[in-house]
Amino acid sequence: MPKAVVCCELGPPESLRLETFTSAPLAQGQVRVAIHAAGINFPDILMASGQYQFKPPLPFTPGVEAAGDVTEVDAAAKDIAIGDRVIVKLRHGAYADEAVVMPSQLHALPSTFDYAEGATFLAAHGTAYHALIDRGQVRRGEVLLVHGSGGGVGLAAVEIGKLLGAIVIAAASSEDKLAVAQAKGADHLVLYGREPFRDAVKRITDGRGADVVFDPVGGEIFENSLRCIAWGARLLVIGFTGGIGLARTNLLLMKGSSVLGVRAGEAVRKNPALGQERMRALMEWAEAGKVRPNVSHRLPLEDYAKAMRLLVDRKAIGRVALMAR
Repeated sequence: MPKAVVCCELGPPESLRLETFTSAPLAQGQVRVAIHAAGINFPDILMASGQYQFKPPLPFTPGVEAAGDVTEVDAAAKDIAIGDRVIVKLRHGAYADEAVVMPSQLHALPSTFDYAEGATFLAAHGTAYHALIDRGQVRRGEVLLVHGSGGGVGLAAVEIGKLLGAIVIAAASSEDKLAVAQAKGADHLVLYGREPFRDAVKRITDGRGADVVFDPVGGEIFENSLRCIAWGARLLVIGFTGGIGLARTNLLLMKGSSVLGVRAGEAVRKNPALGQERMRALMEWAEAGKVRPNVSHRLPLEDYAKAMRLLVDRKAIGRVALMAR
């Protein structure tokens, strides 16, 4: 019988359970996918603890992205066939052996990716794309400061920032994380513990500051970013893994700057055309070898709590994948 990680009560990763379930028959137009890998994202952890903006009813299975093979197709489903290698997009349900979805939730697995890379691609790179292109409108030659650049979404921002022609300053908490950011194209590296990053940014830019700040951390990181921005800067709020940051409005006014919230998934639900262009660009870049997730850990499905803890404890460099088969 297939297995799934189930959240029956809100709490830490250790409160989740691995359970078997009976495969449901397909409804009209649906497709069954045998999941080979599922990506771990920080929202999964927040969702399981009841701290995320989307709160599915209990019980539920966490996980917003996976990759695998199509094993069954209802006759009404179009443009999909048994044996297709696919990426699966979900609001939850990826930490499992299989998923039943609509064809609109599937995308072809890039030929350059394995299953773990496919399962860790769209959430992080989609968020970075939406942040830098739709919201931040990064231009060639601008200075882009990427916080948390050793994480999955941070590394995606480094990659996409370089594709857009930005000068990328990568900031992270360890030399190992910075080494990966440099391999992804970062022009300048800032180690948080070595030098206050706002001083480093001013030094690197000869006092001018960053044009765009990509911030998935929040807290003091966000507040100090306000002190190293250029005129007209855009501060992109991706998340708040380090706490909720407070904006000093006098600093925003003095630099004529903007603070922009980034919700890649919700933006597509509001405007599907944004998602179509995003997918076209990301898949084109993936096939050309211009973008690729850095999967630092691949763990079996039963080690879901350990895998989630790698994100909580900041031990992952890039992405973590659960391998279901």
